Amino acid sequence: MTVKTQVQIEVTTQYIAAQSNPSQGQYVFSYTITISNNAAHDVTLKSREWRITDAEGKVTRVAGEGVIGQQPCITPGDSFTYTSGTVIATPVGMMEGHYVMLSEQGEQFKVAIPSFRLAIPNIIH
Repeated sequence: MTVKTQVQIEVTTQYIAAQSNPSQGQYVFSYTITISNNAAHDVTLKSREWRITDAEGKVTRVAGEGVIGQQPCITPGDSFTYTSGTVIATPVGMMEGHYVMLSEQGEQFKVAIPSFRLAIPNIIH
């Protein structure tokens, strides 16, 4: 198995009602991501790229170095968890993207962040 296939991504989301303003088309969501390194070598998260799509099909792309101001090095068997957020104009949306990682051997590779739903509670049954 390649190092790429041994980096696992888990996502949970939460609607932040207290910071949202539906009458103004502002729905705030947090997402918590855990990146687990199941490879035999260290991996470092160098950058990320997001594609955020609201229910009207509006796409926002976000890219940059690291996550939450960090470029974490994740050792074998360890994981890194962080929480961030986004604002969309509809009560439902989707996010997906990838991380650019660097292996201990200097190999740069992408790890896909599986598509996940942003939705206010009980809107989708």
